[in-house]
Amino acid sequence: MTELLANFAAGRWQTGNGPGTVLSDPVLGDALVRVDCTGLDLPEAFAFARDRGGAALRAMSYRERAALLAAVVKVLQAHRGSYYDIATANSGTVKNDSAVDIDGGIFTLGQYARWGDALGDVRVLRDGDAVKLGKEPVFLSQHLQVPTRGVALFINAFNFPAWGLWEKAAPALLSGVPVIVKPATATAWLTQRMVKDVIDAGVLPAGALSVIAGSSAGLMDQLQPFDVVSFTGSAETAGVIRSHPAVAHRSVRANIEADSLNSALLLPDATVGSDAFNLLVREVVREMTVKSGQKCTAIRRILVPAAVYDAAAEAIGAKLAGISVGNPRNESVRMGSLVSTAQLHAVREGLAALGAHTDMLHDGRARPLVDADPAVAACMGPVLLGARDADAASAVHDMEVFGPVATLLPYRDLDHALALSHRGQGSLVTSLFGADEAALADAAVQLAASHGRVHVVTPDVAQTHTGHGNVMPMSQHGGPGRAGGGAELGGLRALDFYHQRSAVQASPGVLASLGL
Repeated sequence: MTELLANFAAGRWQTGNGPGTVLSDPVLGDALVRVDCTGLDLPEAFAFARDRGGAALRAMSYRERAALLAAVVKVLQAHRGSYYDIATANSGTVKNDSAVDIDGGIFTLGQYARWGDALGDVRVLRDGDAVKLGKEPVFLSQHLQVPTRGVALFINAFNFPAWGLWEKAAPALLSGVPVIVKPATATAWLTQRMVKDVIDAGVLPAGALSVIAGSSAGLMDQLQPFDVVSFTGSAETAGVIRSHPAVAHRSVRANIEADSLNSALLLPDATVGSDAFNLLVREVVREMTVKSGQKCTAIRRILVPAAVYDAAAEAIGAKLAGISVGNPRNESVRMGSLVSTAQLHAVREGLAALGAHTDMLHDGRARPLVDADPAVAACMGPVLLGARDADAASAVHDMEVFGPVATLLPYRDLDHALALSHRGQGSLVTSLFGADEAALADAAVQLAASHGRVHVVTPDVAQTHTGHGNVMPMSQHGGPGRAGGGAELGGLRALDFYHQRSAVQASPGVLASLGL
């Protein structure tokens, strides 16, 4: 019998009383651990976090809470090697892909620790300057930001069990809001281990951080008006969350990150073999293969001038042909597995659906796996599709296949390219490749309305740009429309979600006594 991982709720470790769900190695098929939360007293868990954890955190200043984040960073760094082992076993990722998740999460925590320290020894944030409410400056209005008196529930996705926790927890804890994380079941082991290490180190107040691994049943029912919920996952589940009484009737604040058909656009000035052309090819291949394409920010649609369509297909396909796929424990492997056989089946089904509207330009599935049994391993080589009529291939603009799959699409002119990008109906990110700075700037502004982030790559930033799919804590992560309408990170903007804005109307003397 595999080990049953414990949940940390109501200030103590607790195991579920059900059989649990077995987490498996997606490459070898071995059973690893079990997760279960059956029988947990959820009202007790939420009340403890809300009352004990919230009160302890709010009693601290922003600088003191920033010090907590810095302490968490030290704990995670001390156990970093074990996290890589878990990621290899449970997520099937090669070392570089594990780093995106693990080191990315630690880096984000460190950034918020530094930003929080700069906020100083205050417990309330000033939001703008005081303004007169009459002719004379004797009665003023001062807007404040104060921590919400609730709990933050995170319902996370399977692809980033480390970063997905800490990129949300960093601004929440800095804001003074306790966290309950429900990781995706398939890869919950890494999230649970990280939380366990932090709890065991005793660096956070009781109730500040909890983890519930297993079913999400009943979690939304516990949310009260001043709580917040942040969800990352499918649009279908996002719809369930938005319609839940906690959100629809109790006005619980919800942040949603859902499906996203991100695009990469090569501007008309980029010819075959130009620096911009080569940069697009390199970035597309990287985004198709990092974490086996299991990133919400991965490139799904590649928009190129019709004149370079064939050359782009050949260049991308040639680089994809050099990607070795298989067991991440073999140092020659560049791309590991999907997180589970269930995810592999889902990708295959989606690929079959897209195949009815596209041509096969490169099929990496025919290449033998390295040190992996194709009958067991959830591995699949990268697949590049193409559609010469980008307008008619409606499925490409409507369906996201969450794996190493992308579609090449030709456009007539820049207006046509921008229209195709907008057909994603709201995306997390788009990338622009070219050398004409004025044209790139204009395109960036036009695409900003339907994208949370516009990543512009010119030859002069070839070695310094942070990558299409790499989410940096300094920039907003989120997007409108289909992408969920949410917003995370973006520096201290992330704190807005965990604060309540209030206007204090009073005399100058009272406002001065606020200590801002």
